[in-house]
Amino acid sequence: MGTPGPEIANDANSAKPDHTDDAGNVTHVSFEAKKQAELPGGGIALALGGGAARGWAHIGVLRAFDEAGIPISMIAGTSIGALVGGCYLAGKLDELEEFARSLTKTGILRLMDFALRGSGLIAGDRLASRMAPHLLDINIEDLDRPFIAIATDIQNGHEIWLHDGPIIDAIRCSYALPGVFQPVMHNGRLMVDGALVNPVPVSACRTYESDMVIAVNLNTETFGRGTVIRSSHYEIEQANNMNKETPENKSWLPFMGQGADPETTKLGLTTVMMQSFDIIQDRISRSRLAGDPPDYTFRPKLKNIGMADFHMADEAIRQGLEVGRSRISDMIKEGQIEFA
Repeated sequence: MGTPGPEIANDANSAKPDHTDDAGNVTHVSFEAKKQAELPGGGIALALGGGAARGWAHIGVLRAFDEAGIPISMIAGTSIGALVGGCYLAGKLDELEEFARSLTKTGILRLMDFALRGSGLIAGDRLASRMAPHLLDINIEDLDRPFIAIATDIQNGHEIWLHDGPIIDAIRCSYALPGVFQPVMHNGRLMVDGALVNPVPVSACRTYESDMVIAVNLNTETFGRGTVIRSSHYEIEQANNMNKETPENKSWLPFMGQGADPETTKLGLTTVMMQSFDIIQDRISRSRLAGDPPDYTFRPKLKNIGMADFHMADEAIRQGLEVGRSRISDMIKEGQIEFA
């Protein structure tokens, strides 16, 4: 059996009868049908991928498009890609950037409302309350361009496309990282991070029939090699022999498991979860993008920024701006982007 397609989630607007025929009978026209009739074809669509703290690079990429005077026709975002993309289309990118650059390690802890007895380490209410003053009264359908936030229904594994209703709810569903943030109940579905099913949502952009789909993949420098290693139990004997420090083997000791300091290889619970999710996200990304590749991919150099390094916004935004400027310049020179 094939993989089921994504579910298009509608809010209450789609449940209201809104048309009366000549005989006075009320008929229902779904909100989705209305949107399909109004879809703006053409232009450039952006698929903003997930990657937790690395996602601040999306801010730099979007700044590069604005700097070059290139309009974006729609955005589909997963996880932090939904946060940045949603804020951009809502006209709140300046506020988000100011917030991101203000974060410190101590400041991040103040936003974490730990809920050890729940289904996630962090409830997420404090972070949502920081977004509320800027996004609370904004609905996705009121934006001047289409926006889709990708989420996952944790109860059945379905990919959910949130394209209407309160933008703050859609964003929160999309970045609810399993094990870290508590799942979000939204319209009868228990939602978690969309990166579990579609880390770089090119497929969502394709439905809007844009002239060009550009993906921003935040994880190509981390686990993109996808190496397979065939390991033998008997390698441990060789490693033990290498433990004896001599001029011949001294430089190799840090790379051997038996020669490593146990204290330096211990990982905390959160680190293990984040690293595991990072690996899963990379593998799913490569699989999905192989089947539905974008026209172009922007790959910010974020190898030194971990998924939890939210305090490194300055570096992430700079890397996003640099790759955005470089790739846009190349595309203009190649004639792929033309100005009217």
